[in-house]
Amino acid sequence: MLSEPRSGRLAAWGNALLAGLVSPDDAASAIVGEDAVHRVEGLPGESAPVGLTLALGRLRTLGVTGLRVALPAPGHPLGLSGPPEFNARALDAEEAVVCYGAAFGLVPSVADAGPEGDLHVEVVWQCLPVREAPPADVPSLGEAERELAEALREATGVLSRLDVAGSGPVAEAAIDAYRARAEAGREVLAPGYPPRAVRVLEMAQRVALLLSLAHENGHGGAVSASEMAARAQALRPVERTARRAQVAAYNSVVEQRERG
Repeated sequence: MLSEPRSGRLAAWGNALLAGLVSPDDAASAIVGEDAVHRVEGLPGESAPVGLTLALGRLRTLGVTGLRVALPAPGHPLGLSGPPEFNARALDAEEAVVCYGAAFGLVPSVADAGPEGDLHVEVVWQCLPVREAPPADVPSLGEAERELAEALREATGVLSRLDVAGSGPVAEAAIDAYRARAEAGREVLAPGYPPRAVRVLEMAQRVALLLSLAHENGHGGAVSASEMAARAQALRPVERTARRAQVAAYNSVVEQRERG
């Protein structure tokens, strides 16, 4: 979860393109990132998958004026609005993009392609109808920032008391390395996003790094069943809060537009 979700890149740079702040080629290049190729399948009027540049242009002509992110998890349909078929596909992929201005959504399917030793990643976005309704459980930027700061304080305290991996020097070193990469020029969001959205997303990514370190290092110093249960209980709401904050950051441009 530390790296950007593909839905985040598509929504952020798609929004910048729709606002006229970047060129189609620059937007497509940023969305593809280190993948080999992205295509969009199921677009109205297209009988075969098409490239990102054509797909984003076609969505614009269909009335799309903005893109939102959904990062659902079991029991938490974050950012979704239905119908059930779209929600099920998004939950299976753990992410999706929901269009604003026209009732379409995009769900990625990721596959490795190429011979052994020369594998590359290909992504196909399936375009599906969605229900025009407010997305589920998405906070405002202000709410997300407050919730994330509080959850981080609480979880760090619990994990430190349990001597859990992810709360000590190893975590601090990893976070310092992450900060150095960010300061070296990594663009957190696309042009057009407010500074608060950048700040919230950076904080959510730092929290995600802390969580990934804790998960990757097993149970850390939590050796009893009760300690392991306390650790899991501490991590669960923080993970949920970090996902909510990510969605709030990526969706902030559209939310601002909705509020006028």
